[in-house]
Order: sequence, then C-alpha cells, then structure tokens
Amino acid sequence: MSKRFIVIVLDGFGMGATDDAHLVRPGDEKASTLGSILRDFPDLKLTNLEKLGLMNSFGSDSLKMKKNPLANYGKASLMHFGADTFMGHQEIMGTLPKKPSEHPFQEKLQVVYDHLKEAGHKVDVIQRGKLAYLLVDDYVTVADNLEADLGMCYNVTAPLDFISFEKEVEIAKKVREVVTVGRVIVFGGTGNTMDDLWNAEETKQDKYIGIASSKSKSYEQGYQCLHLGYGIDPNVQAPTILGRHDVPCTLIGKVADIVTNDKGKSISCVDTYECLQLTSKAIKENEYGFICTNVQETDLAGHSQSSARYKEILEIADESIGRIVNEISNDDVLLIMADHGNDPDIGHSKHTRENVPLLIKYGNHHSVCVGLRKTLSDVGASVCDFFGVEAPENGTSFMDKFR
Repeated sequence: MSKRFIVIVLDGFGMGATDDAHLVRPGDEKASTLGSILRDFPDLKLTNLEKLGLMNSFGSDSLKMKKNPLANYGKASLMHFGADTFMGHQEIMGTLPKKPSEHPFQEKLQVVYDHLKEAGHKVDVIQRGKLAYLLVDDYVTVADNLEADLGMCYNVTAPLDFISFEKEVEIAKKVREVVTVGRVIVFGGTGNTMDDLWNAEETKQDKYIGIASSKSKSYEQGYQCLHLGYGIDPNVQAPTILGRHDVPCTLIGKVADIVTNDKGKSISCVDTYECLQLTSKAIKENEYGFICTNVQETDLAGHSQSSARYKEILEIADESIGRIVNEISNDDVLLIMADHGNDPDIGHSKHTRENVPLLIKYGNHHSVCVGLRKTLSDVGASVCDFFGVEAPENGTSFMDKFR
C-alpha cells in the first residue's frame, strides 16, 4: 500500500491580493496573477487544474473553466513579510516567519568586514565612487543582491575553479551571523573567472552595488547555490522532522536549492516538463514518503511580465499534472499550490502579495473546502499530520477535514 504526500508548487501563481497587501506591499491590492492571465487569454483551458478545483479557489468561473462541485480546495494567505520564494517555501515547510530588516549593503559593510577579519579572513574593500563591497580571500565577493527586492538580500559570489564552494559557504555563514536581511545567497560556478565577476558589476539607485548574477557566468557550468535565511531553523521544518522518523523526503526544482533536506534527496531543476517528469519518477520509486516540487518557470514568466509565456508554462504543467493524477493511489495526497503571486500585468517585475490556491486530491474524498488558511505553514503541518509525526513550529493541519 502506498502512502505519499505530493506537493507541487506553481511558483508565483497567485489568486488575488491578500487582505493586508495594501499595508505590506502598497500597489499589490490590485494584483491577481490568474485574473490577469484570464483577461489576456479568456479562452485559457487548464483541464486538469480545473478538475482539481482551480476556479473554486479563484472564486469565479472563466469563459472556458468552471468550478467543480466535487473538488477539494481552499486558499492560503502569506504570513511571511513581503512576497518571497525563499521565505514562502520556508513557510510552507513550517517555519514561523520573522520580519527581516532592509539595508543596503553599504550600511552593513563595516560590521561584515570586522566580523570576517576577526574570523581570520583576508578582506579587501572594493571602492567604486561612493559605493563599496567586499572581496574575501581573493575570490569571494560580498555585495548587494540586485535581482530581489533591493536591500532584502546580499549575494556571496565566487568562481569555483579558484575556491571551493564549501569555503565560500563558510564565508557566507559568517556574513549571515551579523546581518538581518531576509537572505544571504551564496553561489558560484566553474569555467568563469574574477574578470567575469568584475564585468558583471552593477549599481542601482546610487545606493546598491553588486555582481549581477545573470551576467557573472556562474550559471553556465558547475553551478552551486545555497540560501541562508533569517530566523530559519531546519530542525522544526517538515523535511527534517520527517527525516528523523525515517520518512523519505524528495525535493525537486528550486525547492531543492532553498530548503534543508539533509536526510532526503534533493534534485535541482528549472525546466517545467523535466521537473514534473522527475516528480513522476519519484512517485514510481517511492511508495512511501513526501515529495515536493517547485515549478519555477511560472515565476520567471511573471518576472518577464509575459502573460503569454505564463500561459504556455501553465499548459505544460497542467498536462504533466494530469499524468501525475493517474499515477497516484487513493492513499496518496496530491496538493497543488503556490508560494506568492507574480502578476504579469501589475506594471512591475516583482512578486505580488497574493493568496495562493490549495487544490487537493485525496482518494475518494470530494467537495471538501479547507477554507482560507492563515499561513502556508498549514501545508507543512498537514504533511507531518499525514505521516503521524510531530508538527513543525508553525501551522495547523487541515487533514482533519478529511476524517
């Protein structure tokens, strides 16, 4: 008998603004990722997501898609500050989010410099006019992240032919110890040099300076990445809890890069079809366990402000989800959700603070509404409840709705 809990996160696939969007992210109160796509493509038909209750969660029918009276569904709001993939996934896994600080790296440069020097590292200040960043042990830059909300993340970047990723991570952990921004992202690749990093140097708003990751050639070969979040304790998250109880845990896609899974299997992947093929493979190889897949290309389409590309990725995902539905048993739970919104028509390329769908297939259960959940952590709590282990630090299970 199989017993699997499978979560597929359609990254950035929001269902409309959260109640607090006007306070937390002014302007996002008008956001609706699915709403924008349907306005641009009213004939959109996502057959399998429709069967799973997509329009139930959305709250109204579209031209081609209707509510399904037999679907199990709900929505979840965001407890983490802002609208962030990294923190969204930490919240999904059961973390109680802490509000991070927002600082240009300039404001923290001296404290980071001093902390690294005290730890015995060689630290040089790279001055560019009024702005500066750090070069550590000749090959590791510490500077602003220029891709996320400015001031919310710092990047630690290195060419890995010249220094090991493990040593780069040690430096990043020292940075993490003395800063309170949401993320310290440590990454690098092989085949590039310091000249490539220097050539990728950019400034924004005369306050932020960093190495543009997409121009650094880090992604082209031998890419490795680790996200160090603020206030994150993996020991109270679902994957670690499940690991302690010998419940197999498989993370696929971007979630593999950003959630700790020391006792499980983590597979990095971006291509939507490939990610969901790997999900099918994991289902076939594991009759028991937790599988979580992140479909990142939906989020990338939102960032590119292309509802046409978003529609294309949703159609690819929908077809694969239909195949997965046929691969699971009545003893398995399949949950389709998101981590935040990314409205392609909002007028900017950032994430949007939106409620996310909860589309649930579980055996012969039908017409179950789990309501609007206060936090994404209810998913992690439900996973732990399903396997009969202790709950994570945050969230309330909705599995009681199916008993």
